[in-house]
Amino acid sequence: MDQSNLVTITTIILICWVIFIIAWERISPYRKGLPFFRDGFWVDLVWYTIIQSYFLKILIFDYIIAPIQHHFSITGLGLFKNWTIVEQLIFFVLTHDLYIYLFHRLQHASKFLWRTHEAHHSGKEVDFLAGSRSHIVEIIINQTIEFAPIMILSPNPEIIVPIKALLDAMFGMFIHANINVKFGKLKYFLNTPELHLWHHANYREVFHANFSTKFSMWDYLFGTVYDPGKKPGDSRDNWGLYYDYPKDYFLQHAFSVKRFDERKLLRHRWFNWYYYLRPNLINRIKSWYGRKTPVVDMYPDPPKAEGNDDLEENLISYNN
Repeated sequence: MDQSNLVTITTIILICWVIFIIAWERISPYRKGLPFFRDGFWVDLVWYTIIQSYFLKILIFDYIIAPIQHHFSITGLGLFKNWTIVEQLIFFVLTHDLYIYLFHRLQHASKFLWRTHEAHHSGKEVDFLAGSRSHIVEIIINQTIEFAPIMILSPNPEIIVPIKALLDAMFGMFIHANINVKFGKLKYFLNTPELHLWHHANYREVFHANFSTKFSMWDYLFGTVYDPGKKPGDSRDNWGLYYDYPKDYFLQHAFSVKRFDERKLLRHRWFNWYYYLRPNLINRIKSWYGRKTPVVDMYPDPPKAEGNDDLEENLISYNN
């Protein structure tokens, strides 16, 4: 099959999947009352899903994988020469998923690597789009390790890569989706929102649990599963991080390098103008057709959890 046709087909499938997941979230929500345009929706859609994904695709494939492929041109060794497309796909999906599980565990165990992963846990309202929120460094590492072996080793990378990317996107949306679904005994093999949404809850019990992406069997095999048979709760304090995290895309990345209080920056007139520019524009657009929505306080004073005074010390306590 021609690669352009395959990309077209996978794109259509992905669009249909998005529509299906959105409808499923509305019909059978895991966490009731979660709005579609929830907090951070536009940051996740515009910055993480569209802009970051577009530029990182160019960076990873053209400036990292391509030079590696040129330098280590070992496709001719024929490691997968007699393998079918399906067999290759199963191999690369399984091996990369095991790597993601192990690296994910390491990110939660290392204070340094946690800085590249905490953005993914920062959302207080988790839905199908929340999985797109990932630090640039995290994406570069994981997608290079994911696609470089395919480009170098597979005799059919033009087929494997689009299909593998489609499966990644579909599963990523599914396990983060706000849908109330139970897989029965199948949950011991395939990951589901039933397990992964707990991983995004603000509880110490799950900081080192439910690391799997596609196959929950890794958590069961290595003893890191957490399945209490109940839901985390509907309060914002039940979800996300236990410390304040920036809401702005650029500041989220800056926060991984240097800790600061985003609210203090709002004292500066220039930052206040920049920060509320997007909400004000959205309100202005809505007002054109009579649906003006007031800009709410994006930083109400949150209740301070006992023992969370020092971010770094509490991260260590989470890791122990």
